[in-house]
Amino acid sequence: MSNLKLLYPVRTQDNRLLLPAGTVLSEETMDALISSSKDVSHRASSLLMCGSVKEDLVNFISQPPYNIIFADQEQIADLLNLLESVNIVVPVLQSLDYFKQYDLLTYSHILVVSAVSTLLAKELLSDHRGLIQEAAIAPSHDFGKICVPLQILNKADPLTRSELSILRHHSVAGYVLLSYYLRDHQSLAVRVARDHHERRDGSGYPRGIRLTDPMVEIVAVADVFDALISSRPYRPISYDNRTALEEITSMAERNQIGWDVVKALVACNRKSKPHYTECEVSVEKRGTPPPDNIYGVIAEEKSRPDVN
Repeated sequence: MSNLKLLYPVRTQDNRLLLPAGTVLSEETMDALISSSKDVSHRASSLLMCGSVKEDLVNFISQPPYNIIFADQEQIADLLNLLESVNIVVPVLQSLDYFKQYDLLTYSHILVVSAVSTLLAKELLSDHRGLIQEAAIAPSHDFGKICVPLQILNKADPLTRSELSILRHHSVAGYVLLSYYLRDHQSLAVRVARDHHERRDGSGYPRGIRLTDPMVEIVAVADVFDALISSRPYRPISYDNRTALEEITSMAERNQIGWDVVKALVACNRKSKPHYTECEVSVEKRGTPPPDNIYGVIAEEKSRPDVN
């Protein structure tokens, strides 16, 4: 697989250029980027100790349909205990403040994906605690969206191809930014940021690789699930829970994701909370996608967006 090439520059939240557009992300480039950060202090702090994150997370997962998934108070306490052990570098924590102020949907998405990913990892991975900590479980997965203009993140009309390209840039931007701040371009956290839109059949982006890492796949599924059942600028009505789960089941039928993670997600959506190995997943499709959903609709190009 060839090296990724940046289509757009990667800048820090304070607008400092890390790598310009056109940069090939080779081992040598990434090692040089990491070397340039060695004189900069990137301290870490607990995710749930940051501002109102803990309070906001509890509020988000108390709303339908997440109140079904997180119905047990003991389960919520265990979730919070796990997430309190996750230390996040300060620039990522600062990005949460940014999104809370300017893009509340992305802010809530980041926190809810953290919760759902943690829940699924507990079910599916025997060494989940270490992986949750190493992956900086999901708060880092959309960190690269600080490089996407707000007018694109919040756009209610169809995106142009250029705008879609800039939006998709967030996965590579997150990889570069986290590699710089963590001083490691091979850690689980940077791979989650880069690869959470990849798929098992190679149909994803940015590299079109076959997704094999179970932790990355867990975040990928949690990411899709929340995107379906939560509000989005491009869709006036969210997917209902049944239809969202059917969409994810269809992804497994196409071999884009694995069946175990689908079973775990379906199991935690059932009131009886069966173990995922005992969960039967129906492939019958009875749900109805919401009307006026413009996701995937490409608008005519007018002028190329500027991200420099």
